[in-house]
Amino acid sequence: MLRLATLGLLLALAVTLSSSAVVLENGMPTLWSQTASQVNELPMVDGIVNPNPWNYLNRQSLYRLMIGATDPYIGYLGTNPNENPMWGLPLQLGWMLTSGRLSDPTGITTCGLQTGDTMCISPESLWGCMTYFSSSLPFLSAAQQGFLGENIQVQMQAPAGAEGFCTTYAGCSTSYPDAMAKWDAFFQALKATTESTLPDAEKKDSILGVYWEAQMASTYASAACDAKKSHYSSEEQSFANSWLNSAEYVAAAHFHSNLEKSLLFLNPLPGRILRNGDVAPNIPDLSAEENYSLSVFAWMRNINTLLGGSMVRMWKGAMCSLTTRERGKQLLEELITNPSFPTATFMSFVTEMSTTC
Repeated sequence: MLRLATLGLLLALAVTLSSSAVVLENGMPTLWSQTASQVNELPMVDGIVNPNPWNYLNRQSLYRLMIGATDPYIGYLGTNPNENPMWGLPLQLGWMLTSGRLSDPTGITTCGLQTGDTMCISPESLWGCMTYFSSSLPFLSAAQQGFLGENIQVQMQAPAGAEGFCTTYAGCSTSYPDAMAKWDAFFQALKATTESTLPDAEKKDSILGVYWEAQMASTYASAACDAKKSHYSSEEQSFANSWLNSAEYVAAAHFHSNLEKSLLFLNPLPGRILRNGDVAPNIPDLSAEENYSLSVFAWMRNINTLLGGSMVRMWKGAMCSLTTRERGKQLLEELITNPSFPTATFMSFVTEMSTTC
């Protein structure tokens, strides 16, 4: 097994040689083979599971364990082995690692840098902070709901020198009651949906809807990270806002964020932190695909802003049935992956569906 120091150097080399961030490694999220496949492989203190979510491998382990624990309940999602909607989360975290977005943006520490601990996730990182809410909170809920074994107690390690991150199920339920309640509802729905006699297509749409309600609740809770945006250029801040805005669209469409589909959205994301002066689609050291994805995400957010938020409201209104949600997913895939796709088609669909639903 390669030592972590060597792995860190390989990651740094990969980022140096290519503008695009590394999303997959041997068909799995970055360094997946180095993560825990059993709960007892995580750190333990006095019989309590004590993961360090500020270590990349530990945080990815939370995702791996949740995917493994929930896979037996989602056979109706498809026949492929990687149909779990949670696959989008570790893929996203891997992109953040290899694009440098988990390191300390203040420069005060070497957390996440090649000159320091490459597996370190800085609590000052906007991206590391936001994904805390979509990793630690669902993991605590999964443990509470019995998905990780009987009577499993979990307490997350707190980041050194930082405050405001809940570490237990009780603490997170107090600080972020809506997010924790929706993750509880998701894990409970997994069991109930498995026993349902509804057609598989309806069960799939239903569980994806509950999943995205939980995901968006975590996203809204991550507004606690907003102060960290000041560490970045205005261009990176704008991209982060556009990325968050795009989640409203995929959530309303009940996007099936399995491994294959998630790659469509993650592969073209920028392989480095945006700097002052970066203006897509004309950022010279980024690929055409990266420039295009940045332009699309910015367009989606700008249109919504110009319309006073009504674009997102209209989209949500249009996603009123299984049929329109399926069409919505197809449109999103076209918009994100096809540079020749006319945005007018997207607008026409939203306008038409929002008035006929």
